[in-house]
Amino acid sequence: MQINNNSIEFCIDMLTTRSAEELSKQKNIPAKEAIRIFMNTKTYALLIDKESYLHLESFEYIMDMLAAEESGNWSEWLEV
Repeated sequence: MQINNNSIEFCIDMLTTRSAEELSKQKNIPAKEAIRIFMNTKTYALLIDKESYLHLESFEYIMDMLAAEESGNWSEWLEV
C-alpha cells in the first residue's frame, strides 16, 4: 500500500472528527464547539504536522495526549 498525501489527510480528518466527537460526549457540548476546542490544542497542531507522524497513531493515543495537555501535565504529554 502506498502512502500519499490524500491518505495522510484522510487519517488526520478521521482522527480530528473522532476526537471532537469524544470531546463533545465527555464535556456535553455541541460538536461545533468541541471541534473548535480541539483545533486550538497543541495536540491538534502536532496532529496536522505531517512530519510528526502523529496521524499514524491510534485514536486512544490522541485522546491520552489531549487529556495530558488539558491537565497541564506536559511531561506526560511529551511521553505519550
